Amino acid sequence: MTTKPLCCVLLIGMLAGCASAPQTPPQRQALYGLGERAAQTIVEKPDWSAEDIVLLLARPDIDMSLEVDTEYFRETLTRALLAQHEGPQVLNWVPSMADASTPDNQWLLKTHLLAQGPVLTLSDRELRPYRLELALYRPGSATPRWRWDIDGALDISAL
Repeated sequence: MTTKPLCCVLLIGMLAGCASAPQTPPQRQALYGLGERAAQTIVEKPDWSAEDIVLLLARPDIDMSLEVDTEYFRETLTRALLAQHEGPQVLNWVPSMADASTPDNQWLLKTHLLAQGPVLTLSDRELRPYRLELALYRPGSATPRWRWDIDGALDISAL
């Protein structure tokens, strides 16, 4: 056996590896499932009274001990909401929008990601338990019209 065919096979294998789709960054993998779960819950659980819902996404409130980037989580949640079949329109909300009058189809979504207990150490990784609190408000109202909690754990090595 000559080395030429072997070199060709190795070269083709390396080129195929380079041409494959890029791997998802670890943080995207860690938060993708949480964003998907939250988006599905938001679309399915509330009893929406209007069609063509517009969600105004407030900046997430995230417990710093979870080491989750706030803007990255907001982007992940936004993408997951937009990917939902017959899902809502999504806009980033800023406090200056509170002064404007809002139509009945607009809802303010506030999210709070909290650490829930100590880090769980496994043989090959560490998990951080969390609770994601979702709350829908009418803009300008201090009382939520709908609330939901999602509990789980994030793999620290993927953050």
